[in-house]
Amino acid sequence: LATGPRQNNGIFYEIRTYDIKPSKMKEFIEVVNKYFHLRTSHSELVGFWSAELGAMNKVVHVWKYDNFAHRTAVRHALANDKDWQGKFISPALPLIEKQHNEVAYLVPWCQLGKPPKEGGVYEWVTFQMKPGGPALWGESFRAAVNAHINTGYTKLIGVFHTEYGLLNTVHVIWWNESPDHRAAGRHSAHEDARVVAAVRDSVRFLDSQQNMLLLPLQCSPLK
Repeated sequence: LATGPRQNNGIFYEIRTYDIKPSKMKEFIEVVNKYFHLRTSHSELVGFWSAELGAMNKVVHVWKYDNFAHRTAVRHALANDKDWQGKFISPALPLIEKQHNEVAYLVPWCQLGKPPKEGGVYEWVTFQMKPGGPALWGESFRAAVNAHINTGYTKLIGVFHTEYGLLNTVHVIWWNESPDHRAAGRHSAHEDARVVAAVRDSVRFLDSQQNMLLLPLQCSPLK
């Protein structure tokens, strides 16, 4: 699972997480909505969300790059983009409390998906797996993800495995029609023997997990 498309294809995703000062969240979103087109003119934005549950005053955005040289070129262009620096960076930086980024690959058995319609919610689930990588836990993890897909209550958007950042971390993004729809589906999944068996097998390799319910921002391609 760690070979093939991931290594033959240089495409990777940068996951950027910002903690916004509690009193400045509204102001930050306003700046994003007004000027973020200056950023997306340089490279492809996959999605941009704010946390609704599981975290507070936090935003997550995901960027797609062809390779590391592509990212370097984009970062250089941004540093020299006076509109971007003046209209977004200058007013936005004082609103941000903390920044964190990771580089991750889309796992070979997953293609980046899209929701069937706009207006739903996204669940971002982070799994910290035991050291060893997909060679150790990849097959069991894939089976657990597929078991949830087969229940039909949720839509898989993507599965990302970190390359830079905290290693052996897997981020899974799901889409649901609403928080209540997600809750009802989870209750059904917990009573599904196929899901229970797959999760029991996968959890042997799990150290910890956490999740957030995310709402897409106006600029997000994934809505």
